[in-house]
Amino acid sequence: MAEREVDFRASASALGYVYQLREALYLCVSRLGLMDWSLAIEAGDDIELVHEDGRTYYQLKHRAQGTRLTDASVDLWKTLRIWCLAVAQDQIALDETDLILITTASVPTGSVGSVLQPPEVAPRDETGALRALKAVRATSTNTDLAKAFAAFDLLSDAQLEYMVSRIQVVAGAPDVKDVEHKLLQSAVTAVGREHATSFLMHLEGWFYQRTIVHLLDESVDAITALEFDGAFSDLRHQFARTTLPIDEDVALMEADLAKYAREPFVRQLELIQLGSTRVNRAVRDYMRAFEQRSRWLRDQLVLPQEISRYERRLIEEWDDLFLDMADTLGPDAAEAQKVEAAKGVYRWAMAEAKRRIRPECDEPFVTKGSFHMLADELRVGWHVDFTARLVALLEPAGSTTE
Repeated sequence: MAEREVDFRASASALGYVYQLREALYLCVSRLGLMDWSLAIEAGDDIELVHEDGRTYYQLKHRAQGTRLTDASVDLWKTLRIWCLAVAQDQIALDETDLILITTASVPTGSVGSVLQPPEVAPRDETGALRALKAVRATSTNTDLAKAFAAFDLLSDAQLEYMVSRIQVVAGAPDVKDVEHKLLQSAVTAVGREHATSFLMHLEGWFYQRTIVHLLDESVDAITALEFDGAFSDLRHQFARTTLPIDEDVALMEADLAKYAREPFVRQLELIQLGSTRVNRAVRDYMRAFEQRSRWLRDQLVLPQEISRYERRLIEEWDDLFLDMADTLGPDAAEAQKVEAAKGVYRWAMAEAKRRIRPECDEPFVTKGSFHMLADELRVGWHVDFTARLVALLEPAGSTTE
């Protein structure tokens, strides 16, 4: 097989997985406010939705523009194979299960797919659809459909009739980009146009991670209405004007002391003889705050002016305490006294400083890390003599003093 063909099939398969996840997410979003449902991916079907009226199995097919779902289509018969096997093995209770094939392909007039569309879309002809399927089964020589035909043969005529009556074909469905657009419109409704793209990115991130956990561990339950509503509401709250979203991967970042060992904010901690464990925590908080603030700026969730105002408030609050420390120590204080007093200022900054970038953004690393970012620029410090002792760090290499 040519390399280009292999790459095309791989990319089409990957696109299909993204389509499956986005459709699943959209199903969840469209059911917000309804509290009696749960959704699983790759359980009974591509998507399995359990609700108060029973359950719905979804098969999804993302196909290139111009593709048609004919009566002998591989997509149609592979879908039928899955459902026939489930019926034959008593895995589906047809009296309470809807079977839905969602495809971006079109359906020719008079085809099985066209006469099994939802009744609000087109008139249904279940008898004619089954007759056409049996005709394909009797005449087709396509070996790719052999397993599907074998599964079809497992069911009695009565079972086939009942199964076909439960099938709906949603043809010409929105493709992966169109589903994204629908999700984006929902995000606009939730948080406004300004933050919709970033909100959707965070929502998809949560949903994909939650799905991965479910796929890797069978003991993890399907996504419930209560869980999704809680996650959606919490995320929407994070995009309110009084707070900011905290990315989970940022909140889990760990220290990389070797990378930052010579940075000014670490040198500041060495001046006050801070233990290695606390230095590691300082580096962790610096890394988290730096990365999270960068993302907020990139996603235009905050403007540089808001960051500047926040830093000014931190500096002014620190300055009052720092000047009080300097006055209390006086010019003749011993080094041990200076170090002990500096640790008091540092403890205040790490545990007692009340300033938040927004009133309800209460993630501790934001404030702690912001202080370390200011300390890295020598705009705040802990030791009373920090400026004099560390000013050399700001001078370009090779510079000389006249």
